[in-house]
Amino acid sequence: MASVPSLAATVHQRIADALSAALPEAGAADPLLRRSDRADFQANGVLGLAKKLKGNPRELAATVVAGLGTGAAGDVIADIEVSGPGFLNITVADSAITATLAARAADDRLGVPYAEHPGTTVIDYSQPNVAKEMHVGHLRSTVIGDAVTQILEHSGEKVIRRHHIGDWGTQFGMLIQYLIEHPHELDHESDTQRPAGSGSAGSGAAPGSAPDAEVDAEVGEAAMARLNRVYKASRAIFDSDEEFKTRARDRVVELQAGEAGTRALWHKIVDESKIYFQAVYHQLDVEIRDADVVGESAYNDDLATVCQELEESGVAVRSNGALCVFFDDVLGPDGNPTPLIVQKTNGGYGYAATDLAAIRDRIGVLKADTLLYVVDARQALHFKMVFETARRAGWLPENTAKQLAFGTVLGKDGKPFKTREGTTVRLVDLLDEAVERAAAVVREKSDGGLTEEEILEQAAQLGVGAVKYADLSTSLGRDYIFDLDRMVSLTGDTSVYLQYAYARIQSILRKAGDRKPKAHPELPLSPAERALGFRLDEFADTLASVGETYEPHKLASYVYSLASAYTTFYDQCPVLKEENPPELVENRLFFCELTARTLQQGMALLGIRTPAQL
Repeated sequence: MASVPSLAATVHQRIADALSAALPEAGAADPLLRRSDRADFQANGVLGLAKKLKGNPRELAATVVAGLGTGAAGDVIADIEVSGPGFLNITVADSAITATLAARAADDRLGVPYAEHPGTTVIDYSQPNVAKEMHVGHLRSTVIGDAVTQILEHSGEKVIRRHHIGDWGTQFGMLIQYLIEHPHELDHESDTQRPAGSGSAGSGAAPGSAPDAEVDAEVGEAAMARLNRVYKASRAIFDSDEEFKTRARDRVVELQAGEAGTRALWHKIVDESKIYFQAVYHQLDVEIRDADVVGESAYNDDLATVCQELEESGVAVRSNGALCVFFDDVLGPDGNPTPLIVQKTNGGYGYAATDLAAIRDRIGVLKADTLLYVVDARQALHFKMVFETARRAGWLPENTAKQLAFGTVLGKDGKPFKTREGTTVRLVDLLDEAVERAAAVVREKSDGGLTEEEILEQAAQLGVGAVKYADLSTSLGRDYIFDLDRMVSLTGDTSVYLQYAYARIQSILRKAGDRKPKAHPELPLSPAERALGFRLDEFADTLASVGETYEPHKLASYVYSLASAYTTFYDQCPVLKEENPPELVENRLFFCELTARTLQQGMALLGIRTPAQL
């Protein structure tokens, strides 16, 4: 089905046509349409046009109104009046509101169009580190990246996910050398089964093996326990035994050279980590496919070429033995230029070299039109220099790469969220507590009407949804306070409020029995129905805006405003009241059903589930 023009777009076109007809010499004129408190819309374009043509704005406005001939049956505009120095206050016909919504309801996509010129976007998000636990710092990158991905794919964009995991570097020499000397340390306990389908892959692309299938929390915790044990034991020896430290550093060379036994143990470490990652992602209700996990190791063979091309082109120069790129506007505390170090003095490569190799691959091989990096705002300078270096080298076209820089998750004290001991909060602990709090809310609301299994299932959807929504409803660059009491509240701007609004509608639709939703454009609408109707009609425009700016908080704000408009409708417009005429019941059921579908679609794009019954 073709996309459905919004009421705003239809009114905009009608006023624009009337302006052009009234003043042909003005050509195509923008009516400057906006929502208004005085009417449904206000058009302010007449003032500027009259000034440009040295005419009287009120007279021009009156000419436009006369030309529109509003109020006819089937017309989108019911009334239009001239206000002040020449504003046009426009009231939309009730029939046009209902008819437009009926067209949206007839479409599986709710009238949301596909992008006119979809391209290919590579989005880099989540980025956990091998052999390390995921913490609260991984939360924002993961849920923001997942939401942006869902929204772009819904628009028709081809989206390639890239999880640039930290699976390379000097620490692996330490871990691998320890496993060589203690070969059974990563063996699985007898009561823990490795998920089916896992195994080692060849070197280069993402090694490993945790399957795309679900991995439960117990298996993931067991994998991380083994990794923690190896990490702590190897670190203790590394810090106390100089001979072991030397062997570990030599092992890094063997790893980089591709020595078979070293690579096999490296694969084993990565595989264990990916089992753990999948368990956390499953708990967070985010899909991470194994094929999309392309870590730092994937670009190892390209690093020498990156450095060679940068040096030969003059983009990078040697400074004290290191290969550096300098920038006039990036200065250190001493006022001297601070470079991007691509290759260290000892010949090693840093993050910059890997990031540059990834850009070459994503533009040159994957043919991306857009690169998105969902990364902490504190890395803004690094990515500014990396992007500029890639542009100077000719690898990155202008305006192709963008960092979706996000702020920090704070505790109630306004400082970065930490445990009482001052350590970073584990992501699984945070999610467990959110589900626990949500379970208390479900128990209180169910009043004994749910089994314990049903309570836990709903608590998982509400608790994880609450964490995601609190994050996604905050604009990217802002910090926010992690407050579970507020997040799982039934009132206010929370996902739980939205989920209960959806469940309430489903309850009404179930109680309706044989009475079915049906749009009746001939019926007059109450103020609450009109307000809800306009809000429903804004869904497509909201998604278009979010897709252009990569700001999921705009969609979160929209679904909250929709649920709020529905709450007012629910309070003021009884749906199943016995004395209601059948047509009124059907029309209000239609508004209910379309609200539920829109809420469900909006929440799904944010990665949040909507239980049909709570």
